[in-house]
Amino acid sequence: MIRIFSHYVHRQTVLQVSSDCALLVLMLVAVFIVPFGHAVDLLSVAGPHVLSLAAGMVVISAATGIYQRGPHLTPVQTCARAVAMLVIALPLAWLTFGLLPEATPDRHVVQVAAMAGVAAVVARRVYVTHWGARERDRVRVMIFGSGTAAHIVAQTLESSDPSIEIVGFVPGPNEKEAAVDESRILNSELPLPALAKQLGVDEIIVALTERRSGSMPLRQLLDCKLFGVKVYDLSTHFEKRLGQIRIDFVNAGWLIFGEGFNQGALRTAIKRLFDILFSTLLIVLATPVMLLTALVIKLDSRGPVFYSQERVGLGGASFMVTKFRSMRTDAEKDGKPRWATARDDRVTRVGHVIRLLRIDELPQLFNVLKGEMSLVGPRPERPFFVEQLTREIPFFAVRHSVKPGVTGWAQVRYQYGSTVEDSQQKLQYDLYYVKNHSLFLDLVVLFETVGVVLTGKGAR
Repeated sequence: MIRIFSHYVHRQTVLQVSSDCALLVLMLVAVFIVPFGHAVDLLSVAGPHVLSLAAGMVVISAATGIYQRGPHLTPVQTCARAVAMLVIALPLAWLTFGLLPEATPDRHVVQVAAMAGVAAVVARRVYVTHWGARERDRVRVMIFGSGTAAHIVAQTLESSDPSIEIVGFVPGPNEKEAAVDESRILNSELPLPALAKQLGVDEIIVALTERRSGSMPLRQLLDCKLFGVKVYDLSTHFEKRLGQIRIDFVNAGWLIFGEGFNQGALRTAIKRLFDILFSTLLIVLATPVMLLTALVIKLDSRGPVFYSQERVGLGGASFMVTKFRSMRTDAEKDGKPRWATARDDRVTRVGHVIRLLRIDELPQLFNVLKGEMSLVGPRPERPFFVEQLTREIPFFAVRHSVKPGVTGWAQVRYQYGSTVEDSQQKLQYDLYYVKNHSLFLDLVVLFETVGVVLTGKGAR
């Protein structure tokens, strides 16, 4: 994993994006060098177009999820993402090089070549993802522990990263019962450094269920690290691999003394400037959609176009959030707050569509302009649920240390939540965001939000 502005990105993802962009740029450069022979003059004109298309491909890749990792992603699913990417990228390539000066020789040839280059890069990405994996890309992991924590770690590794190979489990000295398959337990008398060297281990994850005095062979773990083997604790493992902070394994000391949770004045000012500029731009671009939405809501059912509701924001302060009305006006006629559920009968016909496309959230851009919300942050909850969740879930109040967002890390990583258990799962992503938030992470969330909207993931 590579840490970019406090956010963990898989090393292979960075290499894949870089290699695909480099390949596309080289192919486009070749278009000018081979047929025309006077590449210097043409590249001085077309260089910005080449770089713009490469940058556009990165954005489209993030939005369509073409680089998403996971062993359960089938070739058909990857091909579907590739098709979605081509639907957007091919017209972009044509339009980008259509902006070349009219005097450019064979401009249409360049446009076709750019589209062919885009198609070739996407086809290569599909091939490499499923059939071009190399053995040297594999990471061999040994888990120190054999209890419940070790079992959970193994599940997360095997379900999130196809390049991971778990070589086995080493039981802790105070662990009485194993929760993992006994055939995967390494019954060796060798000390950890020698065993790791013998098995060619790249990483060790310390996942002890029982951590009383004497259960942690600190000297041996230090020797492993000195020999070049990476050693991670449970909390760091989940933070790096899944982009979450597991509240069932974390402790206050790790949160207090670890890195992150930087809420400096400079970061706050940059985020506010970013919110003002982009929310203004989005409001201008979305105005036709919002006017049409207001009209169809009025025609579809009786009641107001907008719906205002009290939510809890920065520092626990309440504010009124505004959304397009997607439910009947008597949705909570008994006065009791309720979470939305799948196929909720309170949702109107138009409401189903605007919730699926997240159009009902657009009026919150005005909350962003007012400074009550940010474009990216934990989703604001109603006071009733905040009071309940604060009592039942540790560290829930930490999410109120930053402004709530129109979209967030939890929204692009987890489905819509309608239970306390769902809220606990989403909190783990919110804690990661609060700990590691940066402008880079905000851009990642915004790009992935596009993919969520296009696929309708998690809508209710």
